[in-house]
Amino acid sequence: MFVNMSSVVLKALFSSQTRVKLLSTFLLHPEQEFFIRELTRLLGEQINSIRRELENLRRVGLVKARHKNRKKYYRVDTEFSLYADLKSMFTKEIQTENPVVASLRKLPHIELLLLAGAFTGTESKVDLLIVGNVKKEIIETLLAQDAAFRNAKYSIFQQPDFLYRLSLRDRFILEILNDPRHIIVQNNLQAQIAEALGK
Repeated sequence: MFVNMSSVVLKALFSSQTRVKLLSTFLLHPEQEFFIRELTRLLGEQINSIRRELENLRRVGLVKARHKNRKKYYRVDTEFSLYADLKSMFTKEIQTENPVVASLRKLPHIELLLLAGAFTGTESKVDLLIVGNVKKEIIETLLAQDAAFRNAKYSIFQQPDFLYRLSLRDRFILEILNDPRHIIVQNNLQAQIAEALGK
């Protein structure tokens, strides 16, 4: 009997809540690496559960591991056969079905657009981080389209100011960038951010 390999993999991927949290973390932040204790803090799960599910994801092939500074780091394998489909599943609702986010993504001259807080259901100092040449009046007009985001907190940085603060390892910016629950929907500064974060 022919067995659909994709269906077997998907069944393995979605069989536990901890695994779904890990999937979301890895798929929405493909450029980042995480170690086990970091993941237990971020996701609020037991270390044994995280360790077991990481091994399951590694066996399936979605996650790869490497040792660095006596720690074992994990990141998503973007060459995994279902990577693009899985990432699309986890980001579709936030990125395409929300008209406010869709409008924000269409703005010109935006180098970085990061969703947090009200957009991702997390606690954060801001709900929206924007790097680029955009007027706050435009952002406020777009946010006012949806009652859920009318009072959203946002920060706008010009690119030179953002990169300067990033080079100084500004605590506010690092906290927002390093939280795996936040979603970057547009990023033209990936190389500079990766270099500043040492990734």
